[in-house]
Amino acid sequence: MKDNIIVVGGYGHVGQQICELLAERYPGRVIAAGRNLERAQAFAATSGGRILPMRLDVSAEPDEETLRGARLVIMCLDQQEPAFVRACLSRGIHYVDISADYSFLAQVEPLHALAAESGATAVLSVGLAPGLTNLLARLTSSRLDAAEKLEITVLLGMGDTHGDAALGWTIDHSASDFEMLDQASGERRRIVSLGEGKRIPFGGTLGDRKAYRFNFADQHIVSRTLGIPDVSTRLCLDPGWLTGALAGAKRLGLLRPLRLPALRSLAVRAFASVSLGQPLYAVHVRASGLRGDDPAYAEAVLVGQREAEITAMTAALVADRLYARDGKGGVYHIEQLLRYEELASELQHLAELTVRDGTLR
Repeated sequence: MKDNIIVVGGYGHVGQQICELLAERYPGRVIAAGRNLERAQAFAATSGGRILPMRLDVSAEPDEETLRGARLVIMCLDQQEPAFVRACLSRGIHYVDISADYSFLAQVEPLHALAAESGATAVLSVGLAPGLTNLLARLTSSRLDAAEKLEITVLLGMGDTHGDAALGWTIDHSASDFEMLDQASGERRRIVSLGEGKRIPFGGTLGDRKAYRFNFADQHIVSRTLGIPDVSTRLCLDPGWLTGALAGAKRLGLLRPLRLPALRSLAVRAFASVSLGQPLYAVHVRASGLRGDDPAYAEAVLVGQREAEITAMTAALVADRLYARDGKGGVYHIEQLLRYEELASELQHLAELTVRDGTLR
């Protein structure tokens, strides 16, 4: 009988929280998996038998025994190519991925036909960004009759606990520029990472924060899935001076050495060991376009503490829906299957959402 939930990276920072949330509902059927069996066993031992350990290396082709009995796989690790995803979907196993790396997600999207044929559903962009940013993009754009522009900003507090993988991803994308596909012309445009600074009105105690372009996956995704021609995502950090310092270092070319593995590892350890600012996160999403014949906008601001908690909760809620009732087969991003309103009651104790509408003059 296929009734197990395998959480790959299940003993990591976010993975542990996903395991614990799902084990409350499915005790004895949640498996914390990863390459280090000892770490998986140590974590599982704290659960009183509700969570089981497994050794699993996603870089190797999984054998039949590894995936036997699995109904759902939740991926909390970064992957370079989609062989493991293909192995899951071809066996009719549902798949949820919290990866923020668009270059990988773009490799999973073409597996839609395979998933549809086998009856498996893959849900990508399940986290804060991409994830909740995608859902808020859908929420704000739906409040307009025609959304022409979408601006997403993610604020991350350096007083929060961030895993090494998340810190490494941020360092990598700080040092590297990226390209965006222009939906109207079909041409690719180069975007300077940590460029195009803009003040964003978060409101409340956060006030206005200066944020800079950053290669979050959501901007690549929702421009297609929601049909919005002009989409951009920016990043700012708390404390605010750190954002400016990082952008200044990028302009001066001081981040280029971080592409070297030794210096990158040193930077990850340095950021992990220092706690600055508050353990908060915030998302500001603004859609602009037309309401009737009038220029208008809709914006949403989501504020909470401890990003890993809301990432884990979002993943657990999506996983629970797939596990409890089969979705339509295929590969989808979260906003193609769900609306923020469907998750709001379970998320409201973790984050506060404010939605505003207005007219443009």
